[in-house]
Amino acid sequence: MSKVVAVKMLIQDLNALERACTRLGLELVRGQQTYRWYGDRGQKEGVPEGFHRDELGHCEHAIRIPNNTTAYEIGVVTRRDGQAGYTLLWDSWNKGCGMTDYVGEDCATLSQMYTREVALDQFAQLNHYMIEEQQGENGDIILTFAAQGA
Repeated sequence: MSKVVAVKMLIQDLNALERACTRLGLELVRGQQTYRWYGDRGQKEGVPEGFHRDELGHCEHAIRIPNNTTAYEIGVVTRRDGQAGYTLLWDSWNKGCGMTDYVGEDCATLSQMYTREVALDQFAQLNHYMIEEQQGENGDIILTFAAQGA
């Protein structure tokens, strides 16, 4: 059964999201107003909190696997909890017909890449640059920064 889930991450920087998608072999399509899912808007289960079933499949932007017309897409939608920014909605049934291979379980890989891109931007504003990137034993990304001129 199809189940649309809201990814537990706050998106406030579409440019960072786009770079994260590119690093994972995905494409952020700005202005795409629907996302591909198994979907049945009449479903009673699998509607994320704060959303109405009629909103499923609709978005402001979408994430897709380039040149793949069978994989489900991820909708980038305005948050419904009163906070600024976006949340991600996607149909996790059958691993999103291949999307999970790119974004990880529960979009953990995409979340890490987005956080990486935001961190790079924030440290650049502080005149720091990345000197090393490693992957921890648990799969976490570990970034090491230094101040300019140090």
